[in-house]
Amino acid sequence: MDIIVFTLIIFAGSLFAGFLGALTGLGGGVIIVPLLTLGLGVDIRYAIGASLVCVIATSSGSATANIKKGFSNTSIGIFLVIATTIGALIGAFLAGVTPVNILKIIFGVVLLYSAIVTFTNRHQKNITNEPNKISDRFKLNGYFPGKDGPQYYTVQKAPLGFGLMFIAGGLSGLLGIGSGAVKVLAMDQLMKIPFKVSTATSNFMIGVTAAASAGIYLQRGYIDPGLTMPIVLGVLLGSLTGSKLLLKTPTHLLKLIFSIVIFILAIEMIRNGITWNK
Repeated sequence: MDIIVFTLIIFAGSLFAGFLGALTGLGGGVIIVPLLTLGLGVDIRYAIGASLVCVIATSSGSATANIKKGFSNTSIGIFLVIATTIGALIGAFLAGVTPVNILKIIFGVVLLYSAIVTFTNRHQKNITNEPNKISDRFKLNGYFPGKDGPQYYTVQKAPLGFGLMFIAGGLSGLLGIGSGAVKVLAMDQLMKIPFKVSTATSNFMIGVTAAASAGIYLQRGYIDPGLTMPIVLGVLLGSLTGSKLLLKTPTHLLKLIFSIVIFILAIEMIRNGITWNK
């Protein structure tokens, strides 16, 4: 394949990946890795390295815009990213002694269930203003811009959310995948954080974990500048566009897109776990 055509295909795919990542909080790796490995025959290690840089770009591109618009809750992000980072470090340490195929199947089943729950509850609003002592103490509550003005919410079950973020980070370290799906689901379904805030805060968080992993891949020589550059440019432009549409897009439509994407991710994870051989 001609290098110009190859670059244009990657750039176009990265635009879509960044756009989808900004809207759903999943990061662009869900699109980038299959595009590079299945569609273009790129070595999986270089694809993951490019994907990690892609996640950082998505986070950088959309997080700034979402913070300015009032969607990202930085207090929640900083609180939860502690658990995610610790979990990722432990997961990376255990990666060599854990049956990864079983974990992939379990993770895929959890995602499959989550996709069904999100789809069936896409018209349901989880916003609550019920007082919560822990959320008040850590100043986790907030508001986001709605069509009728600021909409206030109170964060629920923060300790359980913290524990799920630890598991999400562990899965990320064990499986070498992004954990945006678990983060968004935990914040939306368990902690009763509005979906748009959950996706924006997830984008704020995922860049931190990806940056640590990307450093390891860079040290091992698995980040190719020629491959990564068009991806970063495409993802940045796509994520900025996605963050601009976040306010205008109905929540039920965002949940529909999210459920479809994680459903596909779940099927691929289960299939990969069944056929995986070390």
